[in-house]
Amino acid sequence: MGSGVKLVLCIVHSRDRNKITEELIKAGFKFTVIGSTGGFLREGNTTFLIGVEEDEREPLLQLVAQNCKTREQMVNVMPFEAAPPGAFIPSPVKVPVGGAVVFVLPVEQFERF
Repeated sequence: MGSGVKLVLCIVHSRDRNKITEELIKAGFKFTVIGSTGGFLREGNTTFLIGVEEDEREPLLQLVAQNCKTREQMVNVMPFEAAPPGAFIPSPVKVPVGGAVVFVLPVEQFERF
């Protein structure tokens, strides 16, 4: 494959894993799946490694955008100020979860053995 090959790293919330997997298969994309954990909420994520030619990049990004939507979730957040142990009450706040984070990287060389 030539220099038009890209590696797409697509990180989605685990709740979106099945839906995006089905859509990727239907569209004929080949991919590898890695379980991962998000840093802020420490919830399960799924990371897809997808190799594409340059002309497949935009259709892939559209597929991801259509199938990975953000939604709000209530999360208890610990206060940042110092307080005696046991004296704080976590405050529930709404945070956006879901959606997708996508990195598109150039591939110097690709071989399949």
